Amino acid sequence: MRALVCESWREFDALELKDIPPPPLRPGGVAIRVEAAGVSFATQLVVAGKYQRKPPLPFVPGTEVAGTVLESAPDVPDPLPPGTRVFAVLDWGGLAEQAVADAIHVVPIPDGLPLSPAVAMPISYPTAASALIWRARLAAHDWVLVHGAAAGVGLAGVEVAKALGARVIARCGAAKRHVPESRGADLVLDSAAPFREAVREATGGAGVAAVLDTLGGPVFDDNLRCLADGGTLVTVGFAAGGIPTLPINLLLLKNIAVAGLNWGTYVGWSPGDNRALHAPRARGLWQRLVAWWAEGKLQPEVHASFPLSGFREAMAEVRGRQAIGRVVLRPGEA
Repeated sequence: MRALVCESWREFDALELKDIPPPPLRPGGVAIRVEAAGVSFATQLVVAGKYQRKPPLPFVPGTEVAGTVLESAPDVPDPLPPGTRVFAVLDWGGLAEQAVADAIHVVPIPDGLPLSPAVAMPISYPTAASALIWRARLAAHDWVLVHGAAAGVGLAGVEVAKALGARVIARCGAAKRHVPESRGADLVLDSAAPFREAVREATGGAGVAAVLDTLGGPVFDDNLRCLADGGTLVTVGFAAGGIPTLPINLLLLKNIAVAGLNWGTYVGWSPGDNRALHAPRARGLWQRLVAWWAEGKLQPEVHASFPLSGFREAMAEVRGRQAIGRVVLRPGEA
């Protein structure tokens, strides 16, 4: 099979496209013919050896795929029939024509829903959903501030919040404002402009119940000051590049909270590997998201699609920060 191979820590563009044997089917595993695989900023960190989790060299990168079931290991209970359309989260191995995922991390896709947008379902959507539902406990009619609202996790956050019945203030580049608007955002702010006063005005001076912070960096302090009494800021990443320092006295003065959300904890990427322990909760969240998707409440967006040989062009789209939604590779295409 064709696959992108990382033989030493390197830049993403230095990966090699090779013909290698398909991965062996391990106990508890499901072999998948990969039709679409996601690429992201995290992907280039992994191959450079700069991510918190390092696969053993050599390896095939890629953690989120959509495709069809080829075969399930004999010990998999209630195996999905070959040909079943699925999405899956992997430890690595997704940027290839075939991959093997743990059966507990393989989710069927209902008929009528396309495969390529499903790349957003293993990681982007559950990151946003677990942050807003589990950490922020967002409820109907609450106000929420979402940063990076035209990118993968941010756009998912807008849709999840609206599915919950919340009111959304979305921040993104001015050229992309139509994206969160099309998903029902109640107010869209230009990410190049200050936002505290606009948030205060929109919420009648009360502030927001939750902030979904994908950026970190310079917006962090203003995020804290946008929170309502009892509100929660959930940090899910640092796309702006800086890891902020928390003025903890402000938590006391404003009765607010800061929480972190690492979706990798729930799929076995953290020390201790508790994927089996968390599987029921993770699968329950995926099922809720798939139901919303089938109802038209979620609209996973594919910005651009490339064959596997176009991996450099795909990452250039990611690095350019102009992507709306996700960038995918299609290993089955020439």
